[in-house]
Amino acid sequence: MSLRSRIAAPDEGGPAREDGHLVAVYRAKLLEEIDLAEMSSLAAAERRVRLERVLGHIISREGPVLSSAERAQLIRRVVDEALGLGVLEPLLADASITEIMVNGPDSIFVERAGRVEQLPLRFASNEQLMQTIERIVSTVNRRVDESNPMVDARLPTGERVNVIIPPLALTGPTLTIRRFPRAYTLPELIALGSLDEQMLMLLAAFVRARFNVIVSGGTGSGKTTLLNALSGLIPSHERIITIEDSAELQLQQEHVIRLESRPPNVEGKGQITIRDLVRNSLRMRPDRIIVGEVRGGETLDMLQAMSTGHDGSLATVHSNSAEDALMRLQTLGSMSEVQIPFEALKDQINSAVDVVVQLSRHADGSRKVTEIALLVSHGREQFRVTPVTRFVPRPVGPDRVVRGHFEHLPVPRQIAEKLYVANEPLPPAFGVAEAIDVLDTRQAIG
Repeated sequence: MSLRSRIAAPDEGGPAREDGHLVAVYRAKLLEEIDLAEMSSLAAAERRVRLERVLGHIISREGPVLSSAERAQLIRRVVDEALGLGVLEPLLADASITEIMVNGPDSIFVERAGRVEQLPLRFASNEQLMQTIERIVSTVNRRVDESNPMVDARLPTGERVNVIIPPLALTGPTLTIRRFPRAYTLPELIALGSLDEQMLMLLAAFVRARFNVIVSGGTGSGKTTLLNALSGLIPSHERIITIEDSAELQLQQEHVIRLESRPPNVEGKGQITIRDLVRNSLRMRPDRIIVGEVRGGETLDMLQAMSTGHDGSLATVHSNSAEDALMRLQTLGSMSEVQIPFEALKDQINSAVDVVVQLSRHADGSRKVTEIALLVSHGREQFRVTPVTRFVPRPVGPDRVVRGHFEHLPVPRQIAEKLYVANEPLPPAFGVAEAIDVLDTRQAIG
């Protein structure tokens, strides 16, 4: 069986292990012949060229006999093992892959265009996978072992990495690498079917009129992508502070300060939380604050900032509907060490939040804005949201593609008047409702 067929065979453990052994043998031979001190002085690209040349000489001298394609493939595999992340290197080089999921040495999945697929690749052993994991976490000065079996970090190249190993992971060392997609503009999202032109005009009016916007959705629904696109509507002269766990936002304005939280070091010290950064940002004279995701006590600080002079701020929250987003904000706000009555948090949210944009990821991998809802409740009354846009899906056909249309509904008069005062026109597809009680206004449990 050829080298290429051995690599490609997903169900034949023996040949794949044999190929892994071949890579390990030539990696050892390569390390015997190179000068590590000299290699460390070279740039990354020069280092790879040098290793490929040395390995080519070794294969010519000692065998095995391979075709040109198999020889090139073996050299790439060995150099990837020596310099990079082994079988993961070509996956990281593939721009179409947005997520890499390693579920133990024998199971590698990737996400392309919103669809998850298993690849015919595997690590030679648990030990090889652990070596790859250790190489990844060492680049960010972290360690992973039985005493510290979970690591969440960002690579210098921007990818977010999560590692969990035995005894917590029963199937073996598990590695998830999430690559952040390029920044999409709102017109590009329209072309993808995530929203329509009228919704873009409405969201643009909200952002320019300094409405506080919460982007809500489940995992992988495109919250960060939409948040990044919405941030492009902020005037370029404003001072924007972004706060994230892992720096994903790619704002194009000139006056942007990017803050990123920091996990504790190996001694358990030095942690800087999102809440620390939100509090500090208030001392930095921001015009707008953008929080990548609120998930704890920092929610209270964010709400207070939104309702006390930092209008036009944006944040994301993990939830499944507009009503759920508000209830989740209330729950997260109660996690602060500040003892604030649960009912009083309703007042904070009703005062702070203007718009909830709900995103969903559908069965065909597409991501759509399924609802734009306005918060119309006041004080400590129960949350009342008025939807002004809904995605109405059609029955799924044989091609399993999700199709439908966006329905536009009247905007409450007080919201329309606020846009008018800000000199922002209401898009023609949206009428103006005379009173809140004649609208399809839903009331969340509070």
